[in-house]
Amino acid sequence: MSRVSKRFYRVDSIRNLELLDRGETAAQENRWVFEVSHEAANKVGGIYQVIRSKCSASVEELGEQYVLLGPYKETSVRTEVELGEFPDDSPLTAAVNEIRSLGWRVHTGRWLVDGNPQIILFDIGSASDKLFTYKTEFYDTCKIGIPHHDIECNDAVLFGFMVAKFIEVFQSQALDFNDCKPRIAAHFHEWLAGVGLIMLRVRNVDVATIFTTHATLLGRFLCAGAVDFYNNLDKFNIDEEAGKRGIYHRYCMERCAVHLSHTFTTVSEITGVEAENLLKRKPDVITPNGLNVKKFSALHEFQNLHALSKEKINDFIRGHFYGHMDFDLDKTLYFFIAGRYEFGNKGADLYIEALARLNHYMKASGTDKTVIAFMIFPAKTNNFNIESLRGQAITKSLRDTIHDIQAKIGKRMYDICLTGRLPDSSELLLKEETVRLKRCIYAAQRKSLPPITTHNVQDDNTDPVLNALRRCHLFNDPHDRVKVIFHPEFLSATNPLFGMDYEEFVRGCHLGVFPSYYEPWGYTPAECTVMGIPSVTTNLSGFGCFMAEHIADPMSYGIYIVDRRYIGLEESVRQLAQFLYEFVQLNRRQRIIQRNRTERLSELLDWRILGTYYCQARQHAFREVYPDLELSEASGGAGRLSYPRPLSEPPSPSSSRATTPAPSEHGSDEEDSVDSEAELLVLGAGHGAGRPDHTTPGSTLEELGVQSANGSVASSR
Repeated sequence: MSRVSKRFYRVDSIRNLELLDRGETAAQENRWVFEVSHEAANKVGGIYQVIRSKCSASVEELGEQYVLLGPYKETSVRTEVELGEFPDDSPLTAAVNEIRSLGWRVHTGRWLVDGNPQIILFDIGSASDKLFTYKTEFYDTCKIGIPHHDIECNDAVLFGFMVAKFIEVFQSQALDFNDCKPRIAAHFHEWLAGVGLIMLRVRNVDVATIFTTHATLLGRFLCAGAVDFYNNLDKFNIDEEAGKRGIYHRYCMERCAVHLSHTFTTVSEITGVEAENLLKRKPDVITPNGLNVKKFSALHEFQNLHALSKEKINDFIRGHFYGHMDFDLDKTLYFFIAGRYEFGNKGADLYIEALARLNHYMKASGTDKTVIAFMIFPAKTNNFNIESLRGQAITKSLRDTIHDIQAKIGKRMYDICLTGRLPDSSELLLKEETVRLKRCIYAAQRKSLPPITTHNVQDDNTDPVLNALRRCHLFNDPHDRVKVIFHPEFLSATNPLFGMDYEEFVRGCHLGVFPSYYEPWGYTPAECTVMGIPSVTTNLSGFGCFMAEHIADPMSYGIYIVDRRYIGLEESVRQLAQFLYEFVQLNRRQRIIQRNRTERLSELLDWRILGTYYCQARQHAFREVYPDLELSEASGGAGRLSYPRPLSEPPSPSSSRATTPAPSEHGSDEEDSVDSEAELLVLGAGHGAGRPDHTTPGSTLEELGVQSANGSVASSR
């Protein structure tokens, strides 16, 4: 690869595009893929995002040979599914009709997401009269008993038996619609769908089965119990631990599905190690989670979108901190953490402790910058904090008053200038308008500190985030350089405080911080990456391990990986605090360069790339069941890709750079950001990009005011 071509190093050229024929090859081979999940067109957790975002790539590869199976949830179907019947010449129609003849309610149609895949939804209530029969058969064949009071498991049994029966009927019906023998792959996600896989194997249905665990049941429970999980993976008494937590029957369902599947996959290497120890099977294929990057793609506009979204956050900050706006918004950085409210698993404890230390570092260094750290976790609340609402109302009143006075002053200035003279100041701002402004300014004064939460949290004396903030003395004092805001609900455009959805909020922030302890994959840092926002992750998250494997220098691309596996908690806190402090030291131009680099990684996370791993998992299962089937080898993916350190060509001879004006520290966020050698030097030698041999002769890092801390992010003082 030439030096010039390295500047455009991308992953799209290594994808085997021959497989993306919208199912033409699969139809000729009578090959079908059923994807089974409780979260198909049913938003419950993170698996919904996996399946939903993958649909476009799945349809691009398999076309009408790809079908989703899930439970019927009316509230979700109303907004997400276009109900309708399949064509008469499709074996799907024949199978659905036969299932309906059993008295079951089955709904068909298309999921209203990218790709518009076919979907079949089973109303599990229509088979509830068979629950005892199914549980008895399940026990007789697998020796797994389901407690009567476990409603979730009862639903899993009903759904699993309905899915198994449908696929069995489809397998027999498909023989009449094609001269070629049907080859069927059924892909099941998580233990809730695993009963269907178990029954297919028990009944010896000629179907290739794949099972994916996104997070092991026992692993999630153990981590929530604050145990030293990863150092004791091989020491747990699995049956005892599952029994103590009342999930033994669920654990048995999950383990049974894992061992009966032809192909077992997990979403990351770290989850694979976990599954090998807790479920006693090593995954056959690792299937990393991707994103539909096209949805987030903004090309060169993403820098402008950052500035626009940041201004909306600025409006909220003005209202929240009214009366205490003693900091410059142009020198303010926005950090955030978001996700399920799992205080320890999501690393909120580490985040808050590191913020306290960052606050100390910034005060000790005398910096004029301010960090505002958001914590967005859904918690039980008693509606909005009155102070938060009052602040937004006061700033809106002041803004409206100023706009009104501005219009009147402009009209008076225009009329006076038409007379041929310049207006006096007394003619522009009238006394009554001065009084209006004084009243607004007086109303914007307050003695209390800005609140650390936007809502009245239920049981706030036991809330872990609020208690951690109190323990670390983060109360938004005027002398604090780190301010905190706990927003205990997810963001939406109808939110009266922010008025912006989550995606827009992320684009407006400067850094996402996700120091998770238990994170099988991690969609939050992945979403930051495709939107060009740097993020902090850990080597215990699937995303962090994936980036460390495929990027030569992750920090150069705005991916900061905290070590939570091989060092102690105290050292991890120090490392995170150091990362945050070094990021604060970056100037505006350096942050722009880094955002450009972060956005370059978006293609690495595209389902067109990562979908190859799912294709490999299906081929592995097909070979187990149909050894005579000849398949085109699925190549590509990110397996053989390693992003190099950023390389660039100098845009002008080095001798001319001495006369080039230095970039303004206070330029706008939309300024040009060519990743030149000079800018790489400014960004810092610690990023592995700046090379002194391209600078003005005689210049050194010290002379340029560049400092590198611990070989990581270097910054200009």
